[in-house]
Amino acid sequence: MKITAAELTISAAQPEQFPKGPFPEVALSGRSNVGKSSFINNMLGRKGLARTSGSPGKTQTLNYYWINDRFHFVDVPGYGYAKVSKKEREAWGRVMEAYFQEREQLKSVIQLVDGRHQPTEDDVMMYNWLKHFEIPVILIATKMDKVPKGKHQSYAKRIRETLEPGEEDTLILFSSETSLGRDKAWGAVKEALFD
Repeated sequence: MKITAAELTISAAQPEQFPKGPFPEVALSGRSNVGKSSFINNMLGRKGLARTSGSPGKTQTLNYYWINDRFHFVDVPGYGYAKVSKKEREAWGRVMEAYFQEREQLKSVIQLVDGRHQPTEDDVMMYNWLKHFEIPVILIATKMDKVPKGKHQSYAKRIRETLEPGEEDTLILFSSETSLGRDKAWGAVKEALFD
């Protein structure tokens, strides 16, 4: 997909701040250090649009990226990071639940998992939670440039065996460094948004 325009339009902390309007959106979910910002920057061809941070757990809002005047990417706070207080986590849990359950514009969730490792308990819990609410999921295994090419399929198999994705959910091997999987990821996103 050719990206002609992309900007961060709002960082929403409450459901009433979510953009109004009929435009479809895809949310990005994953552990705090899985490479969501790098994924967004690579997909949009913009180096510093999504801020990458050395300290995981920085994203505390739903960050809305308005793309090609047609749709949104929504970067949701990373999960599985312990330094946030229990009270903050619970407040966030409520906002996230409202978002995933009630947001009519949401067409799919891109769930990013670190391709170098077996998916964590948090990854499994998040995936099962999304499936419970019948939300289509695009699975992206990040950091695949760190895995030898000959081992890509065995690593993909391990992810499938751990998450047990349905037939309808795509798994794409991805690297922000080499753009491996970028075209496939855009294919899946376009299908989710516009089919």
